[in-house]
Amino acid sequence: MIETGLMHLLNEIPKQLRDRRVGLATHAPAVTPDLTDAIEALGAAGVKLTALYGPEHGLAGAAADGAAVGHATHARTGLPIFSLYGATKEPTPEMLADVDVVLFDMQDVGVRFYTYLSTLWHLLKGASKAGKPVWVLDRPNPLNGMTLEGPLVAPGFESFVGVVPVPIRHGMTLGELALWMNDKGAFGAPAPGADLTVMQLRGWRREQWFEQTGLPWVITSPAMPHLSTVTVYPGMCFLEGTNVSGGRGTALPFEICGAPWMDGTELAQQLNALQLPGVRFRPHTFTPTADKHANQVCSGIQVHVVNREALRPVSMGLHVLAACQSVAPDHGRSNAFAFLRSSWEGRPAHLDLLAGSAQVREALMSGVPVEDLVAGWESDLAAFAEQRRPYLLYT
Repeated sequence: MIETGLMHLLNEIPKQLRDRRVGLATHAPAVTPDLTDAIEALGAAGVKLTALYGPEHGLAGAAADGAAVGHATHARTGLPIFSLYGATKEPTPEMLADVDVVLFDMQDVGVRFYTYLSTLWHLLKGASKAGKPVWVLDRPNPLNGMTLEGPLVAPGFESFVGVVPVPIRHGMTLGELALWMNDKGAFGAPAPGADLTVMQLRGWRREQWFEQTGLPWVITSPAMPHLSTVTVYPGMCFLEGTNVSGGRGTALPFEICGAPWMDGTELAQQLNALQLPGVRFRPHTFTPTADKHANQVCSGIQVHVVNREALRPVSMGLHVLAACQSVAPDHGRSNAFAFLRSSWEGRPAHLDLLAGSAQVREALMSGVPVEDLVAGWESDLAAFAEQRRPYLLYT
């Protein structure tokens, strides 16, 4: 079993934390190998916690996707919980007034638009302005630290699901990304330049997937229940930018998709005919209890990963979008595939924010082959691989 940054810290409580007031940005999946949460584990080790900070979904991880989370009081400890996914996403000097150092411990899923990365970016900025050191307690990238996939965020398309110009599947830990972001800045914003320390993982190798670590998997958000969900999420999340259900409100979010007017059998046949590496598709019927098409019978597909090493989920997700267009083309009908025209951040289209530019949506609408889209990212991915190299902590 590997040792997370939290365990590294607990096993070697540095002198710098003794008698210091400590803030902790965390959530429910930040646990020790015996499933003790970080708040309890740090308190038991004698760390003087004085404030807590929660990301999207809240400290308990129960709030819905995109739902604003308010400040609260931690029932077990009485500590203030400052939400970093409510009225403000960057901690204010007032939120940091009663701490001498801020610890950050969150389990990420290795995907740019999963927003714990964004919370870390804003925490670095706020802590730097307030003159507070930040210690990132590192955790593994569940999708391994080798594979890069997808486009980068283009200037003008930055948002809370794309705060820095990295690929969709970036192959880095949050500790590594913290070092990169703290040094680089993004989209004209200066580098945060925070006083940053990364408590490194011990024993993790870049080629490892999460279950190879021996660590327990704890649901990271309401729609990310399983490691199988994480595997397909980098591409199946694109459906969030369409009028097709991506499986929210079912037991298989992001592993299924469909709509009341979709022909799941035809969709599966078209996708299987492509012989995409590492995946097969099966016709599937479901009735979501929430989100798009709630309480309506939907016809669509279930994604079955047969070789995760060969699978390229971002490319797969684009093929799913293209096939949905083909099966249910939009000719001005209400019962047809369509891209959503806006997002919770307003304009532009939600898919544009997820993809990082309008290129993907416009290309698919124009019938550009997915293979051509993917080939167009290769030079950017090669450049990013070189750019990230000095910030990689693990072999």
